[in-house]
Amino acid sequence: MSSSDKTLLDPAALERLAGRVGRHLDPAPEGRGRRVAIACARFNGGVTTRLLEGALEALGEHGVEPHDVTVAWVPGAFELPLAARALAAGAPDAVVALGAVIRGDTGHYDFVAGECARGLQDVALSTGVPVVFGVLTTDTVDQALARSRADGSNKGREAAETALATAALLRGLGAR
Repeated sequence: MSSSDKTLLDPAALERLAGRVGRHLDPAPEGRGRRVAIACARFNGGVTTRLLEGALEALGEHGVEPHDVTVAWVPGAFELPLAARALAAGAPDAVVALGAVIRGDTGHYDFVAGECARGLQDVALSTGVPVVFGVLTTDTVDQALARSRADGSNKGREAAETALATAALLRGLGAR
């Protein structure tokens, strides 16, 4: 997925739309009192550790206490759904799955990336626990490194913030 300035959500549009409905839910990523589990793939670990650093930084900035974070390491992205299901069984507020699948010369990429995504969504839908897809699916190593920089563009950071916002939304809906 790519985005540009042309596709960004305009905050003024949100305000206009909120005035046209009875109930408008758009929670901020709030971490105080939240428990977050992270499943992180060892494969392409030079990238995934950078994603994990970004995720942990974001969780801390949003008020999640270090003792409320569990990190589970799996061999690769294909194993993330199984670990996410086991982590979700512990009733965290959200699970973040971090991995990096980089296209190679064979069809392996297509099977791993697609099945990982499907499996993670299955876990979220079957458990009701937000499971966030923080798995990079890139064509090159350079693209993966660019998406795991130690700045605001880090996709691990984005995944952690998405997890907190989704958990807050579900609470607002009375779902968790």
